[in-house]
Amino acid sequence: MESATIIAQSVGLLSFVIGAWCFTQKDDRKFKWIMVALNINHALHFLLLGAYTSSACSVLSASRTLTSLKVQSKFVAYLFILAMVMVSSLWATMWHDWLAILGGCIGTYGLFCLTGIKMRATMLIGSCCWLLNNIILGSIGGTMLELMAISVNLTTMIRMRQAVQPQYSN
Repeated sequence: MESATIIAQSVGLLSFVIGAWCFTQKDDRKFKWIMVALNINHALHFLLLGAYTSSACSVLSASRTLTSLKVQSKFVAYLFILAMVMVSSLWATMWHDWLAILGGCIGTYGLFCLTGIKMRATMLIGSCCWLLNNIILGSIGGTMLELMAISVNLTTMIRMRQAVQPQYSN
């Protein structure tokens, strides 16, 4: 394996570590701050892989996640979705590039318009899109990230659901 590939895959593995930390968060604000770091790192990973559409989606995802910390607005969500489609489509040359765009758009809607379990459910759907994209790109860390995100996100959603249900004792 050549050194450029090793560096790209190492950055992807760092995304996996950041993502593991991110998706275990129950607090929405902390979840979003860590998501910003994840998206920035992942943008670099995709850039090093030469996956420019995925990199652009990750940069826009970092921007939207930062914005979602201050704003909860469908209008702003739709602006970011429009920007993601327009900017990312400049580099979309393969059908699977649209998986990254779709995953980014779904996540954008969730972060701006939803909270709690519903927000994480949209992130779960977006993760499925990114998983397919990462498998096709050969992103080891990205594939591990999305597999982990799917399983940890499901577990966190279950824990959140259990936390709001009344506990019965015999």
